[in-house]
Amino acid sequence: MFDLILSITVLAAFALMGGAWYLWKKRGQDRQAMLMAILSLVMLANVLVWTIPGGPLEETAGSGADAANDTAPGG
Repeated sequence: MFDLILSITVLAAFALMGGAWYLWKKRGQDRQAMLMAILSLVMLANVLVWTIPGGPLEETAGSGADAANDTAPGG
């Protein structure tokens, strides 16, 4: 399910970038085109952050179990 969400987000980002180019070149609406391009870049940055392996959540989840084993009496 997560892969589907990432795929839709990337497709929407590319569609926004294409729409921004269209507005900028064909219709001359610079402000809207710039906002759409920025939104597209933010969406792609979010996908990058979500897909980076070894993020802080994985390290925290792993270290919690290791810390409990290290501090157990007799262990």
